[in-house]
Amino acid sequence: MNDTPRPLTWLTLEEEAWREQVARFAEKSVVPRAARMDRDGRFAPELYEELFAAGLMGIQVPEAYGGQGGSLFHVVLAIEELAKADPAVAVLVDVQNALVAQALLTHGTGDQKRTHLPALAGGTVGAFALSEEHSGSDALALSTVARPDGDGFVLDGRKRWITNAAEAGILLLLARVPEQGVTAFLVDGGSEGLTIGERTPKMGIRATSTCEVVLDGVRVPGHRVLGRVGQGDVVAVRTLDAGKLGIAAQLVGLADGALRAAVSYAQRREQFGRPIAAYQGVRFPLARASAELEAARVQLYNATRLAQHGAEASELMRAASVAKYLASEVAERTASLAVEVLGGNGFAEHGAVEKLYRDAKVGKIYEGTSNMQFRTISAFLLRGAAEHGGETQAGPGADAPGGAGRAGGAA
Repeated sequence: MNDTPRPLTWLTLEEEAWREQVARFAEKSVVPRAARMDRDGRFAPELYEELFAAGLMGIQVPEAYGGQGGSLFHVVLAIEELAKADPAVAVLVDVQNALVAQALLTHGTGDQKRTHLPALAGGTVGAFALSEEHSGSDALALSTVARPDGDGFVLDGRKRWITNAAEAGILLLLARVPEQGVTAFLVDGGSEGLTIGERTPKMGIRATSTCEVVLDGVRVPGHRVLGRVGQGDVVAVRTLDAGKLGIAAQLVGLADGALRAAVSYAQRREQFGRPIAAYQGVRFPLARASAELEAARVQLYNATRLAQHGAEASELMRAASVAKYLASEVAERTASLAVEVLGGNGFAEHGAVEKLYRDAKVGKIYEGTSNMQFRTISAFLLRGAAEHGGETQAGPGADAPGGAGRAGGAA
C-alpha cells in the first residue's frame, strides 16, 4: 500500500543527498583540522566561514531569510555526520540550529525572525545562556535578574558553561523578572555591560568555547523578549527538548566514528598470523556495539520524526530523554571499546579514538544529566502505571510531567 509508513532509518532521496553533502564537507573541512583544533582549544578561524557557506549554520532557517529551509531531521543528520569527524564541530552546529534558531522559529515574532534569522544563517554565531553556578540540573532556579526599566529591562547576573559564548553575536539568555518569572531575552553579544570570560579548559570537545557570561547593567529593549514575559520556562523546556535531540545526534555520530575506527583497525591489525577481527574476543564486542548503536539511532530518528509531525509536548519530552540517554550510553561504551581494540595506539594522544573517548564523557552531563533523563522517563512511566491500575503514582510536583526540574543543564 502506498500509505505504508517508511522504516525510520530509510532516508528519502533528498535526505540522503543532504547527508552525503555534509559527510563530504566533514571529510574535507573538519577531519584534517580536528586534531589541531583539539590541541589548540579553539576552532580554525576559517572553519566558521566554511560552515556558513555550506549552509550548516542555518539549516532550518527559511530560504527567504537566507537559510536552507530544512527540517529538524536535516539538523539531526548534519550533526550526526559532523560528529563522526569531530564532536566539537557538531556541538557548535547543534547550539546554532537546535537551540537558538529553533527557539526563534518556534517562539519569535515576525520582526524577530526577520531581524535575527538572516544573521544566524549569514555569519552570526548564537549561544544559549541558561546555566548558572547554582542552577545546573535545576535549570530554572536562576539568580540572573531582569528588572523592568522604561520600555525595556536591565539585566544583572552571571551565566556559566555557555557554549559558543566567545564567538556569539547573539545570546538567547534566560533571566528572572521580579514578580513575573523566568523570561527569555535576545541579547547582542557586544552589548554594553556584557563580558565574556576566559575559555574554560575541558576534558573533551575542547575546540568549542565554554565561558562565563557576566551581565552588569545590560540594557535590553522590550522587543527583544522571546515569547512572553514570565513564560521563559516554556521557551527553555521546549527548546531543550529539541536540544536533546541534537546532543543525541552528536553522540550517535561519535559512536559511529569510534566503531568504524575500531572495525578498520581490527581488520588490519594482525596477531598470531591472523587479523584480530578473526578472534571472537574482538568481533563479539564490536557486534554488540553495532547493535546498541543501531538501537540508539532508531530512537533518535523516531523522536525527531515525532517532533516534525507535531507530537504532543509531553510525548516529545519523553522520547527526547530516551534518545539522549541511550545515545550517551552507547557513545561512552563504544569509544571505550575503540580505545581497547586499538590498544596502545588507542591510548596514545595522536590517535583519533583517544579524542573521541574524551569527547564522549560530557554526553552524560550536558543538556540534562542521565539522572535528569531518568527523572523525566520515570515520571511518565509511573504515571502510566497509575493510569492502568498500578499502585505507584508520580506526584504532581517537579518530578511529574510539567515540573520545572526536567529542564536540565544546558550546553
